[in-house]
Amino acid sequence: MKYFHLIWAALMRRKTRTIFTMLSVLAAFLLFGLLNSVRVAFTSGSQSVAGVDRLVVTSRYSIIQGLPQGLQQQIAAIPGVKLVDHANWFGGIYQDPKNFVLSFSVGPHYIDLFPEIELPPEQRQAWDADRTGAVVGEALAARYHWKIGDKIPLQSTIFPQKNGDKTWPFEIVGIFKENKNGANGLDQLFLFHWKYFDEANGFSGHDVGWYVLKLDDPKQADRVAHAVDAISANSDHETRTQTESAFNASFAKQIGDIGLIVGAIMAAVFFTLILLTGNTMAQAVRERIPELAVLKTIGFTGRGVLALVLGESVLLLVIGGVIGMALAAIVAPGVSKGSGGMVQLPPVGMSNWLQAVIVMIVIGIVVGALPAVRAMRLKIVDALAGR
Repeated sequence: MKYFHLIWAALMRRKTRTIFTMLSVLAAFLLFGLLNSVRVAFTSGSQSVAGVDRLVVTSRYSIIQGLPQGLQQQIAAIPGVKLVDHANWFGGIYQDPKNFVLSFSVGPHYIDLFPEIELPPEQRQAWDADRTGAVVGEALAARYHWKIGDKIPLQSTIFPQKNGDKTWPFEIVGIFKENKNGANGLDQLFLFHWKYFDEANGFSGHDVGWYVLKLDDPKQADRVAHAVDAISANSDHETRTQTESAFNASFAKQIGDIGLIVGAIMAAVFFTLILLTGNTMAQAVRERIPELAVLKTIGFTGRGVLALVLGESVLLLVIGGVIGMALAAIVAPGVSKGSGGMVQLPPVGMSNWLQAVIVMIVIGIVVGALPAVRAMRLKIVDALAGR
């Protein structure tokens, strides 16, 4: 840019003020990058290609309402269904209420539905043979320093045993990895036998939480979904069959509307940022009125002065915003690693960067518009006279 040196000189005229304003912009876009990753993690379901041939069958009315076991054979008989098995939410806590464990009781072939789960054959055999055995994800095992053979008591937040005790004993018999196609958080799972859960559960009605079915051909998903839902039509256990990513998103929404929460936070942050940077730009232009008059005197047009002030405003936002987004890209993997994998934030991708750059430019134009228009309309005689 021909006049970049003028824009830079104006921006650095009050270095301390500029640096503190940039730090505010940096903090705002650091939050933007991280919160956008949180929103994507909760609302977009699996980020991988795995699972496109899987459907999840839940109650039409509520994810917590059970489904009869007899549905499994009927679903398995539908043409196009390769394999089907069931699972239940458990909601385990390890030692301390803060140590939440993503735990599920599952059918004997549930793991076979997920080829992205890599469990050694000998550990799989040990799990099949052990009623109270459990297999856990590698990240979960690392977080609590579990190893094969450890006796693990999990306290359920919902289900007591028939003796009234909410603490369930398990033995770790397998630790699985997820391959590169695995979804975020897969290696945080704690899986144990549904039969053990059903026999010992004090609330057991012998229902299952949901079914997962694997398709012969993903192109048949719509037909199979309609066929599954037709089985229970007009009954007291009507079903809703959906893709795995849609199920994951609806499961996450039990916490709340993450997209709305993140949007509200970012709206408040950016509103505050507009007020702050707007005040900075107004004060900066007010201090330079004589200088702007000199620029007009030596031949700069009103539009030229307008462009200089807007360029200064946009540059302020872009520098702070780019640094903030870069920090978010560095911090996001650190958050996932530091949590032992419990918090799985996807990378700050190109779509996030594109959104951020657009927001930087828009805010830069908004906060610079009024000072820039004032500078454009500046009368040389009045400005030099101090009026």
